[in-house]
Amino acid sequence: MPLPTQSDVHVSRPLTNISIAHMQEQRNFIAAQVFPLIGVEKSADQYFTYDNAYWNSDEMQKRAPGTPTAGNGYTVGTGTYFCETYGFHKDVPDMIRANADAPLNLDREATEYVALKALIKRERLFASAFLAGSVWTRDYDGVAATPSTNEVLQWNDAASTPIEDVWDAKEDILVRTGFEPNVLCLGYPVFKSLSNHPDIVDRVKAGQTPGGPAVVSETDLAQVFKVERVVVSRGIVNTAVEGATKSHSFISGKKALLTYAPPSPGLMTPSGGYIFSWTGYLGAGPEGQRVKRFRMEELASDRVEIEISFDMKLISADLGAFWDTIVA
Repeated sequence: MPLPTQSDVHVSRPLTNISIAHMQEQRNFIAAQVFPLIGVEKSADQYFTYDNAYWNSDEMQKRAPGTPTAGNGYTVGTGTYFCETYGFHKDVPDMIRANADAPLNLDREATEYVALKALIKRERLFASAFLAGSVWTRDYDGVAATPSTNEVLQWNDAASTPIEDVWDAKEDILVRTGFEPNVLCLGYPVFKSLSNHPDIVDRVKAGQTPGGPAVVSETDLAQVFKVERVVVSRGIVNTAVEGATKSHSFISGKKALLTYAPPSPGLMTPSGGYIFSWTGYLGAGPEGQRVKRFRMEELASDRVEIEISFDMKLISADLGAFWDTIVA
């Protein structure tokens, strides 16, 4: 049965200035905000990689008169990407369209519907690729008590030390790579706990006008942790099958990632990760997405279809530190 049904779109005495849809805002999704997007003409290809051991070593020597300078080179390797294509459609039947009341705009709503599906899919794949254990060189687990090796006290505990934890990870990445991490990616439950952590509230309160409550924003957290950006994932997903009781959860969960991402991609430009987007696909936009509307005469319907093609690619595991279950 096509959804929505005729009874869904035709109601008695409708309020024509009100149309309610549970549509998530695009800013809730961070997959395209953390690492640079690289538009590529081909769905699969290679890219160059460099070993930073050669770049960071000290091999300069004193030069005696009439002798050559010391010299060396560096190795160049290759990596590969493959942009998978994902698709989804929503049909708008003629009979439903003919019976729809204002203010419904079924074509626009179908476009927003399929676009949201693409955002959810990409966000979940981003979380699987980058917000996961055994991906980054520095990998921590949050625990409720008595941390041991590669564990820290969960940041919802007032006795925890999130500022020191992040700064220690920053120092480790810097000494390992020569690049200071500039992006902190947080799941919403982590953002909530950090915004209410006494150590952070005290620092923010000291810099705000007296007389009011200390309100901790992403910008405040960026200043506390000395990173360029704090990015909060607010995207949610319903994992229940159709017709079952809804089961909503945050896509990025109780996780945090500290990483380095350059302002823009380029040759010999390191990054924790890149997102290769197949912009060479006919009609594709800058994020590898394309939306089509075409006739399905056998169904007496118009079909709105979205495709999006990308590859989430880890570039340097040394340029990231990950915390799993970092809040209870």
